[in-house]
Amino acid sequence: MSEFLLLAALFLLGTIALGFLRVHWGPSRADRIASAQLVGTGGVAMTLLLAAAGGNSAIIDVGLVLALLAAFAAVAFVKSTSADGAGDPEENDE
Repeated sequence: MSEFLLLAALFLLGTIALGFLRVHWGPSRADRIASAQLVGTGGVAMTLLLAAAGGNSAIIDVGLVLALLAAFAAVAFVKSTSADGAGDPEENDE
């Protein structure tokens, strides 16, 4: 069973590599952030597969941190694309 999990992790590593290429050569910023989100999701899935295959539960924490960073990246992208930084708590309404 662990061989199957390692093969699945290797497949995900390939999709992550393709996602990084899309992040680098994406025609628009939206394409790049979508690819970055896909890389984050693939990274979480790969770390969970490696944790299951190796029996190391500490790797699950790495996957959770990757998921958190991917969510923060999406929020930062949305805030950077708005013209006035809509929803910025540091913005004055004056």
